[in-house]
Amino acid sequence: MAKSKGTLYLIPNTLGSGTDKYATQQLASTVSNLEHFIVEEIKSARRLLRQLGIARPLEELDFRMLNEHTRSQEMDSIIEPLLQGLDMGLISEAGVPCVADPGSSVVAMAHEAGLKVVPLVGPSSILLALMASGFNGQQFTFNGYLPREKADRVRKIKQLEQLALAGVTQLFMDAPYRNNQVLEDVLQTCRMETKLCIASNITCDNERINTKTIMDWNVRKPDIHKMPVMFVLGK
Repeated sequence: MAKSKGTLYLIPNTLGSGTDKYATQQLASTVSNLEHFIVEEIKSARRLLRQLGIARPLEELDFRMLNEHTRSQEMDSIIEPLLQGLDMGLISEAGVPCVADPGSSVVAMAHEAGLKVVPLVGPSSILLALMASGFNGQQFTFNGYLPREKADRVRKIKQLEQLALAGVTQLFMDAPYRNNQVLEDVLQTCRMETKLCIASNITCDNERINTKTIMDWNVRKPDIHKMPVMFVLGK
């Protein structure tokens, strides 16, 4: 007999490496008991479930898409199993759900419906980059993507630098194919003594996390084209 209300589990995905680096018994056992999933990208969700050793055929599972193309009128149908008393898992394309991805809208609906929400432990590129940067972890801001237009981006970088120099660590990212362009703007805009952490391929075998002054980065610029990168400005 189904419960009156289901539970929404927030399931972390990998950052490009295998689950052996973060998978817990709770995560594996929780996933093995779920049949309904809300996912940002079906391919990456299926890969994660295979890595976690889910026993039942993936073709028998219910995957409901939630991404930037999802319309507001589709949201009710997405959480329908929860309202029928069935548990669901929310899986981001990479990293933890609801942080820099569209999953927060589902969680908000779950709270409004009085449903239980359970976050599970997993890798967050934002927190891992902050931890490894050497910057202030008491006060920080994640700014998401910078403006696409160069003039607006440079203006934003100047604002973030001022906040970083005041002691509030500033994190941001961009589309991987714009990484080198963004880096160049940072190096040409910020003061030579300002510090920048570049965290690329976090948790992967080719992970590189380094903090240097803008002056030092200008001496030897890394090629971070098409890599998953987190930029961190700090003091």
